[in-house]
Amino acid sequence: MTVYFIGAGPGAADLITVRGARTLAACGVCLYAGSLVPRELLAECPPDARLVDTAQLDIDRITEELIRAHSEGHDVARLHSGDPSVFSAVNEQMRRLDEAGVPYEVVPGVPAFAAAAAALKRELTVPTVGQTVILTRVANRATAMPEGEDLATLGRSGALIVLHLAAKYADRVVEELLPHYGADCPAAVVALASRPDELILRGPLEGIAEQVKAAGVIRTAVIMVGRTLGAEQFHDSHLYSPGRERHAC
Repeated sequence: MTVYFIGAGPGAADLITVRGARTLAACGVCLYAGSLVPRELLAECPPDARLVDTAQLDIDRITEELIRAHSEGHDVARLHSGDPSVFSAVNEQMRRLDEAGVPYEVVPGVPAFAAAAAALKRELTVPTVGQTVILTRVANRATAMPEGEDLATLGRSGALIVLHLAAKYADRVVEELLPHYGADCPAAVVALASRPDELILRGPLEGIAEQVKAAGVIRTAVIMVGRTLGAEQFHDSHLYSPGRERHAC
């Protein structure tokens, strides 16, 4: 039997991938983070599936549940919000499954930053303006940031910065990025991206923290800072340029 780490998407139940939904429908056990994964997604599970909310479980308890289900002959769906490739804590789970000899696969999902960009109706990379996107977070009481990955250092690149898990620390984000991006740099915050209660905040970097506080946003939000968010005058991409030489297949 196999454990499937499935990206549940950013919030809207219909943003799970077709593969993710099909896999979920074939698993006799589903572990999900009840504080993040929409309950509507659980309707995809078999009617007799065992559902386990992991919101209050530590890594050892979660691993026990995964191994138990495997030993009982069940395929297991481990639902993670967004996409498992970033800020999902799947590494420590996979490491423990490797030690236990339990096979697993990863089913990608729609990441929160992609849903936020869609809500903003923005392409995050714009020709001649910005071609780099940095996904990061801020240091807090949880895991410290590695050396050289603080915002002050990353900000020197001038690239579009996308911050997860940082809404509570919006003041610090602004303080550390202002010297590199300038007070007038476009910034945006998307909370609960793709959900019915989605909230979008836009404005210059110097004032975005005040908007976040006024709106009461403290979690489940993505902060974006960079010139591509406000780019209007830029060259068309070479991909579809009339001057690009094209050869018939």
